[in-house]
Amino acid sequence: MAGVLNTYFRNIFDTAATVFEGMAVTCSHFVRKPTTIQYPDRTDVRVQDTLPYRYRGILEVDLDICTGCLACERACPIDCIVIDAKKDKATRQMMLNRFDIDIAKCMYCGLCSEPCPTGSIHHTPEFEGADYSLESMLRRFVKEPVAAYKPKKVEDDPKILPVLERGMRYLDEFANPDEEEKGAEA
Repeated sequence: MAGVLNTYFRNIFDTAATVFEGMAVTCSHFVRKPTTIQYPDRTDVRVQDTLPYRYRGILEVDLDICTGCLACERACPIDCIVIDAKKDKATRQMMLNRFDIDIAKCMYCGLCSEPCPTGSIHHTPEFEGADYSLESMLRRFVKEPVAAYKPKKVEDDPKILPVLERGMRYLDEFANPDEEEKGAEA
């Protein structure tokens, strides 16, 4: 009988001690300074400037350097990229009729940007993609048929050169992430 009473009172004591510990943690928040940041009204620095290196935000496509190779569409594991590219019989040029990315499906894995030979598909630091309808989450990059980029041995077009350099730099960052991090830290 003494053992049963001893266990009974021990359980009551443990319960009271546990409740006291929980309330102590809760009450400690009453005396702390709040750490809530009222986004986006009261941030000192743009949030995009504080994102970590190689952040994968919403996908963007530079149609100026897209070759229409469909590598990104094949690499996407959930089929959120749809490309319709056909060869024009008259000009013998690849024409992009459709390039859609469904941001609602995208899981931001980066598998689509790795096989791109020119770096035309890449992640941006943009992360605010919330909307009220799924239709607005479908990004249509081709409004009317566009001729696909045909790589040259030496690119000399001043309009294409900066876009191509940015795309190739993006590919180099994926291929050698350690070198880029060392360069960013120095």
